[in-house]
Amino acid sequence: MLLRQLEYFVAVARERHFARAAEACYVSQPALSTAIAKLERELDVTLIYRGQNFEGLTLEGERLVVWAKRLLAEHDGLKAEAAAMRVGISGTLRLGIGPTVSTTTALPVAAFSALHPLARVTICSRLSSTELLRQLRDFELDAAIAHFGPDDQSGLEVVPLYRERYVLLVSGEQILPGARTITWAEAAELPLALLMPHMRFRQFIDKAFAENGTAALPQIETDSVASLYAHVATGAWASVVPHTWLRSIPQTGAARAVRLVEPETTAQISMAIHAGSGSVAARAFMNVAAGARLDEAFDMDRRDLSADLSRA
Repeated sequence: MLLRQLEYFVAVARERHFARAAEACYVSQPALSTAIAKLERELDVTLIYRGQNFEGLTLEGERLVVWAKRLLAEHDGLKAEAAAMRVGISGTLRLGIGPTVSTTTALPVAAFSALHPLARVTICSRLSSTELLRQLRDFELDAAIAHFGPDDQSGLEVVPLYRERYVLLVSGEQILPGARTITWAEAAELPLALLMPHMRFRQFIDKAFAENGTAALPQIETDSVASLYAHVATGAWASVVPHTWLRSIPQTGAARAVRLVEPETTAQISMAIHAGSGSVAARAFMNVAAGARLDEAFDMDRRDLSADLSRA
């Protein structure tokens, strides 16, 4: 069995099309098909249902593709570790993040890049929680930073980074200018723009509203926190955003942040890599992120917000 055969098989499983898989692997379609057929003979199993076109993986194929992805990832990790011993960490770290952490990720990435200048980082920030976990488990990502629930952590090594707190972002005259706090029940009465219901952050928000015996009925729903800022800036809507966004997109003009209370809700943001088999770059990045004391940095932002509100 050759690694090349596994690469071709994984490509077919991903593309679900022989010609596209061959193109992705830079080989001819006959060469790819021959290599996979040889793999099937060596394993004495049928991996792919074939007709005139690709018709899906067999049960054995579904099981083997998981092993193949792991073996290929381990092989890439071995090469990366050997290279790291020679010249330091290089290559590309593939990082997936939840939409609410797309600005805070810049802090650990900056620290990682300063320590490992030969390494590159690609960041995917528009993934749902389900897709982020799938790509991480399928070795399409090396690491991820997001909300991870107890049911999400199987096969992963998860390290807490900081707690996300929620503030109401408003502009115009939607609430009294001197208001320092607002309850979730009061916020539910405002015209709202919120993230979409399937997003983990929105689910935390809906839970906080429900705990106050109310529900949010937003007029605007989006998958982008930056879009929420833009809608608030018009003066027509208010929104709930993470307090960490105030560092990267400060309050400007008429827009201001007000602490949400009763309850003052938080959610854990963590980093995850493959348990026991993370790449050299992923483990190095986890060490940097865990040592960055992000909770302290963002709590300082929160204290600054409270001080600003007390002077209002």
